[in-house]
Amino acid sequence: MVHNVMRFNEFLTHIAMPHNLHIATLIFCTALACAQTKPAEHPHDMQNMAGMNHGSGTHADLNAAGTFLMSESSGTGLQPAAWPMPMLMTRAGAWQLMWMGQAFLVETQQSGPRGGDKFYSSNWGMLGAVHKLGSGSLMLRTMLSLEPGTVTNRRYPLLFQSGETTYGTPLVDGQHPHDFVMELGIQYAHPIGEKGVWNIYYAPVGDPALGPVAFPHRASAMELPQAALGHHWQDSTHIANNVLTAGATYGKVRVEASGFHGREPNEARWNIDWGAMDSWSARGSVYPTKNWAAQVSIGRIQDPEASHPGSIVRTTASVEYVRPAASGNWWATSFVWGQNYKQDERRRTNAVLAETVVPVSPRNLITGRFEWSQRDELFESDHHLAEHVTQATGRHAFNVTAVTGGYTRDFALLRNVQTGIGANVTGYAIEAALKPFYGDRPWGVNIFLRVRLKPGA
Repeated sequence: MVHNVMRFNEFLTHIAMPHNLHIATLIFCTALACAQTKPAEHPHDMQNMAGMNHGSGTHADLNAAGTFLMSESSGTGLQPAAWPMPMLMTRAGAWQLMWMGQAFLVETQQSGPRGGDKFYSSNWGMLGAVHKLGSGSLMLRTMLSLEPGTVTNRRYPLLFQSGETTYGTPLVDGQHPHDFVMELGIQYAHPIGEKGVWNIYYAPVGDPALGPVAFPHRASAMELPQAALGHHWQDSTHIANNVLTAGATYGKVRVEASGFHGREPNEARWNIDWGAMDSWSARGSVYPTKNWAAQVSIGRIQDPEASHPGSIVRTTASVEYVRPAASGNWWATSFVWGQNYKQDERRRTNAVLAETVVPVSPRNLITGRFEWSQRDELFESDHHLAEHVTQATGRHAFNVTAVTGGYTRDFALLRNVQTGIGANVTGYAIEAALKPFYGDRPWGVNIFLRVRLKPGA
């Protein structure tokens, strides 16, 4: 135990250096600066503390701790309280139930020598159940995905994406499916006076306190079926194993710490993986008003990739803004930065994301995503080629910029289902060294049908 504490202190000293945290501090402070134009809620009203405003009127039977738990999006992650979270609320005896779910049917077409075409479905569904327990509340939550069956050959095409393996080979230019069990957790929350709450969360499969709310559940990404290119820099731990998180929220500030198993899920997607609690993270969040949320987090992940052992120090920062719109839609914008420091190789790479969804009318939504990242695993599946490229260029990582624009048209189908048809196009700007492998101007197109649970009228 003493040895682990010493390693923890050494790590905190390392990541606290200015060259690691200046970007995080800038993003974090941006939320505070923007919030100065908003009136602050009354500081002694517990319903106005972090996470307490979702779904006005739907939480009448919950105490403050239960409302706090129902407001979480993924693991213990919170988004701005103004987000009209698309969920159905029902009861089963003394239990308050929250149902959420979303699915895309997607046709993908991509250009160039490494591009691919595919028809697949990305999807997830979640059920949370909250019960009062003394002055606090207990929540049971599970999240499932059918992607192990709806994403065939263990991948869907996504140019310049990397991370995990498929058929024993490092996955490049493709995104892996989620496991069938995306989350299986239990959590307890208890008030601290009028302005605070503490909570503890355990999950055989869950999301530790590291990074922003993951892309499948982020309000600004809900109209984009494809993963973000910075996924393995920013939020890839959202399906980790053996997760234990403790946190405390006071007013508009929250601090959390987690222990978890660092290895990413293996290719057996229908089971639950397991491993020792060998990694840890810490996250600080602030919620200046109900429209804004920001976080800074750090963590040490033990041997995340099966194909090449080595631990990663990950640092992230994000700011998210949400404003409700007509017909239950919302305008949401996120800015996310992530950095991976590979300890064995002593190299840092970064990934930056800005994404938004704008409802230009009740049934018409415009989406956009800008990404810049330093890709250091584009040739992992061919070691001879990787060595050749490194020797020829003298570099291990290459700058890739991706710009995505999209449109979704909603239409009425079922009372509790929000249905939409949409498409998005991505263009890439890459370095000259990558053009022999990807073409001069690579691009990708996604056409999709989206269905999502929503509250009934």
